[in-house]
Amino acid sequence: MPAALPLVAFDPASGIAVLRTPNSAYALRIGPDGSPRHLHWGAPLGTAALALLPESASPAASSFEAGAAADELAPQTGARFGPAGLQVRFADGTVGAQWEFAGHRIDGGELRLFLADRHYPLRTELCYRVRPGSDVVERWVELTHTGAEAGAGTGAGTGAGTGAGAEVKAGPITVDRLDSASWTAPTLADYRLSHLTGGWNSEFQLRRDRLPVAETVLTSRRGLTGHHASPWLALDDGAATEERGEVWSTALAWSGSWRITLHRDAVGRTTWTGGFGHEGLRWTLEPGGSLRTPVFAGLYTPHGFGAASRAWHGYVADHVLPEPERERPVLYNSWEATGFDVDQAGQIKLAHLAAGLGAELFVLDDGWFGARRDDRAGLGDWTPRPEAFPEGLRPLADEVHRLGMTFGLWVEPEMVNRDSELYRAHPDWVLHSPTREATELRHQLVLNFARPEVEAWAHRTLDGLVRDHGVGWLKWDANRAFTEAGWEGNPDPDRLWIDHTRAVYRVMDRLRADHPGLRIEACAGGGGRSDLGILARTDQAWTSDNTDPVDRIGIQDGFSQLFPARTMAAWVTDSPNTATGRSTPLRFRFHVAMSGALGLGGDLTGWSAEELDEAAALVAQYKQIRPLVQYGIQHRLEGAGGVTAVHYAAGDGGEHAVLAWRPATRFGHRPAPLKLPSLDTGAHYLDPDRDQVHSGAVLVHRGIELALPAGDYASRLIRLRRITP
Repeated sequence: MPAALPLVAFDPASGIAVLRTPNSAYALRIGPDGSPRHLHWGAPLGTAALALLPESASPAASSFEAGAAADELAPQTGARFGPAGLQVRFADGTVGAQWEFAGHRIDGGELRLFLADRHYPLRTELCYRVRPGSDVVERWVELTHTGAEAGAGTGAGTGAGTGAGAEVKAGPITVDRLDSASWTAPTLADYRLSHLTGGWNSEFQLRRDRLPVAETVLTSRRGLTGHHASPWLALDDGAATEERGEVWSTALAWSGSWRITLHRDAVGRTTWTGGFGHEGLRWTLEPGGSLRTPVFAGLYTPHGFGAASRAWHGYVADHVLPEPERERPVLYNSWEATGFDVDQAGQIKLAHLAAGLGAELFVLDDGWFGARRDDRAGLGDWTPRPEAFPEGLRPLADEVHRLGMTFGLWVEPEMVNRDSELYRAHPDWVLHSPTREATELRHQLVLNFARPEVEAWAHRTLDGLVRDHGVGWLKWDANRAFTEAGWEGNPDPDRLWIDHTRAVYRVMDRLRADHPGLRIEACAGGGGRSDLGILARTDQAWTSDNTDPVDRIGIQDGFSQLFPARTMAAWVTDSPNTATGRSTPLRFRFHVAMSGALGLGGDLTGWSAEELDEAAALVAQYKQIRPLVQYGIQHRLEGAGGVTAVHYAAGDGGEHAVLAWRPATRFGHRPAPLKLPSLDTGAHYLDPDRDQVHSGAVLVHRGIELALPAGDYASRLIRLRRITP
């Protein structure tokens, strides 16, 4: 057999760099002007075939339109008229970079391309990484001011390249835009954009729209990833389906403000560029300073949207999550039962009921601290409220532990109420502009985590909470966007948009390192901070404050485009639902929530004995299929008659679980059998719950009879076990 091709290769003679994954190749070529230009992203091609690929040229090339191949990171110099991924201004007023290629380095699956400006002290490293077994290409940029620092010489520096070499002053460099990567799609007959939109209580709504011949901007200007958009997208030619067709997909690993700009021109070239920050921000690089962007990852598949999602799920599990092997526990959260009206006796009563249902984690939500009787006071004062917990939290924690559960706490460490001891002591710690009135949202302000003293306070406070109260789980919430985001006295105030997020990351990372058993759930008023960056230091994300199971089917479908089921927190709550007023059967609520990391969130004191017994049986049933849901391979299914489903398969194909739902029914519209295309047509499968044996060929080509209950809000769990061959 021929030797396996290396993950990364670079040919200096042709200037071609190639990154290979199991099912794709990504290639670029150093252009005559020294700029790395896109060459290929798609099906695997050999080195010789890639070398024969012509330079990409626009058929509309003229004195009004450049004809060169698309940049790997487009500067704003030259005849480039699309969105620039790098926008800089030097101390003498010159705008934009002009590159010389200054070499490369390969380290296993990582490639770095070194670029130096021809006249100014600016150096850029375009970074790429591929990992064995994954089709994801990771990309990021490191930008450095290479001039001498103040006092280190004459105050002048020379261009880092070998061009004119004229000396220029090494003053500060202004960075108006620094993206992580620019991506290029191949020429297609048409282009369709898949992306996620929505709002609070309606996150992760999947949209598929024809990409217009224009610039299309996806962004969050809120300091958080956002409910209204997501830094994930997919492109296809308009004909791809769940199981067929070429798909190109990217996701930005960033939990603050971000922007992705897609550009489809009139002659068929489609590119997109993205990274942290939004328009209007400006950062300063002093001599010796640098900026590193977050990872912007991408993948290609010829096998449809389902394969793209499964590739993302595998990547998140293998290379993003901090402890992917740990099962996500069945949790109980007290918020919907008590709101702010919490006390020791009431929480202990709920803990006993939750333990009786099989919950493994009890989370005390908002209202336990400071003067927190409603949302107008107490944020920032993370000590137990004396009238609610006169002996502190330890008696509750001890009882939760005695019941065999982990003890968890809700916290919102990035926020503060004006009515708090913390704000009265440190009003300067909040994001503010001294000549502008601060906007309150949910009666709270945002603490500036970019300030070292705020980051240190947050770590010290949370570390003490975890240590002193036996906390094994933190639900880390953030219930408002940034406004009036100033930083009085700081010479580079817009850095807070980057440094705040990175300080949050550091605090989470330090807490996990100091407390190895600790788990963290990401939350921002629901799914407002769900991205690859936050999941690199948390175990799961709270998907939405909306727990209505009908709405959750669509929310969870959108979430699954990028994220695996083990990261999707999904609760069973009361009926009628507090968000929608809709009444649904307990079984239906459970079956929808069982497709992720199952949680319970209702007022268990109001559930009947029959409901409690049914819930306990359904929790036990979930624990039977939990290994499949949390570690299996997920397939999204759609059947006739308004049926949707998810199918989880073990890696070896031996065990399967299918959760199917039909929210509404119409007379005479009996659901057709649901096809299970991922099964083995040559095998037979046992349904142990009904003691039925099915032919794999029949289940693939004709489908399985769902036998759903009559009426609306019908659902079923189907388990299958391969018995032959």
